[in-house]
Amino acid sequence: MVDKHTVLELKGITKRFSDFVANESINFQLEKGEIHALLGENGAGKSTMMNIVFGLYQPDEGEIYINNDRVTIDNPNVAIEHGIGMVHQHFKLVEPFTVTENIILGMEPKKGMSINYKQASKDIKALSDRYGLDIDPYAKVADISVGMQQRVEIVKTLYRGADILIFDEPTAVLTPQEIDELLNIMKKLVAECKSIILITHKLKEIMKIADRCTIIRRGKVIDTVKISETNTQELAEKMVGEAVSFKTEKTPSQPKDILLSVKNLVVKDANNKNMVDDISFSVRSGEVVGVAGVDGNGQSELIEAITGMRPKESGEILLKDQHIESLDTRSIYNAGISHIPGDRHKHGLVLDFSVKENMILHNYYKDEIVKNGFINEETVEKISLRLIEQYDIRTPGPQALVRSMSGGNQQKVIIAREIDMNPRVLIASQPTRGLDVGAVEFVHKEIIHQRDQGMGILLVSFELDEILNLSDRIIVLFDGQIIGETTPDKTSDRELGLMMAGNYIRGESSENQKNIPI
Repeated sequence: MVDKHTVLELKGITKRFSDFVANESINFQLEKGEIHALLGENGAGKSTMMNIVFGLYQPDEGEIYINNDRVTIDNPNVAIEHGIGMVHQHFKLVEPFTVTENIILGMEPKKGMSINYKQASKDIKALSDRYGLDIDPYAKVADISVGMQQRVEIVKTLYRGADILIFDEPTAVLTPQEIDELLNIMKKLVAECKSIILITHKLKEIMKIADRCTIIRRGKVIDTVKISETNTQELAEKMVGEAVSFKTEKTPSQPKDILLSVKNLVVKDANNKNMVDDISFSVRSGEVVGVAGVDGNGQSELIEAITGMRPKESGEILLKDQHIESLDTRSIYNAGISHIPGDRHKHGLVLDFSVKENMILHNYYKDEIVKNGFINEETVEKISLRLIEQYDIRTPGPQALVRSMSGGNQQKVIIAREIDMNPRVLIASQPTRGLDVGAVEFVHKEIIHQRDQGMGILLVSFELDEILNLSDRIIVLFDGQIIGETTPDKTSDRELGLMMAGNYIRGESSENQKNIPI
């Protein structure tokens, strides 16, 4: 049985960035052997608070205690010395290095004058086996999945002796299967008397895994509650300050002309494998077509082919009657297709540009932006301020660097920019990834509003609730092929899960299929 006592305490922590107060008089306690969720809207101050604990920021006011001893944590090395480890939302790994090289970086074990990689790999394998992490010490980070990279980050904290682990939005980039695996790993960690702080906005995960939850709104602690004594609706209301709807109200779609046609499309990967294997479908004006599927079954390659980011092997892609399969990305955008990418850092933003510069990435060269050969800063400022207000983007202003913003607010910048282009077709890949429930509600309503205005929307999401909530039609991808098509009123998350796993045969009775693993 775990000896319950406070292992980490924050008293009156305040952090300011110029005139912006990110944390105001924060009080927080973490007990040994508990999973304590930290819940708040995008930009509420959750990550700032934990970056202070990990020594990346210094508080302007307040005190930190570890095991009742007051400490000063002025850099991450000091945090590590005190047994604190942090798994960041965006991983801190060197892709060309092996798993072992990444984990021991900065504290390499020596054998004489050389680094003892053999012993390090052995120790890492032992840690991996102890917690069921199943990582390969010799694999290159560039060659492993996102979920496995996260496991590498976890082992890195454990290798450095962490007893307090901070997970910053750990499920934002994971598939549903990887999320379940991560939650099981967390249970094993607390069973070994580790203590976990889970920064998240996913209420279902909090209810499933956490012992307590502290809610932060606009930099202030609103409440700390026991999970056994609350529910998702109450948590959501405390987080945003008002009632939140988990179901998007919408009228039946009224689809009209076909806007996007994909015919017999084949797309290969670098190993010459068909990742998109002879698929055909269409998207009409005034409808949302959802694409469901486990990550890695051709979704990314399909989107990249449609948006001109990846060449096709064969097949046709038409926007109305215009063939676009051979156009470059800019020409496809100008033809009327916008794209919310699944990887916002790789394909959606220039992190070292300001908010306003990212807002005009698609049209900085156009007449409405350019004046006398130069970008019209006044026009750009007006556009940015309008979108910041319209989409409730939490930022000090248009001049702020996108890199300095929370992941959810970075996502809002992309969504605002792409929808504001008023495209004929919007391709939305994981559009609410990293967003809090209030922001998710807003984006869902905006997608339905655009549908009702005649836009055609192709929605790719790993969140089955999102697919069922927003889609008018659903196609399911498995191994690069469309394994089925249905509508939300004729299916369920279980049936979709079976189809996504390639195990569902439409027409078979549910009794015959109930024992099929998904």
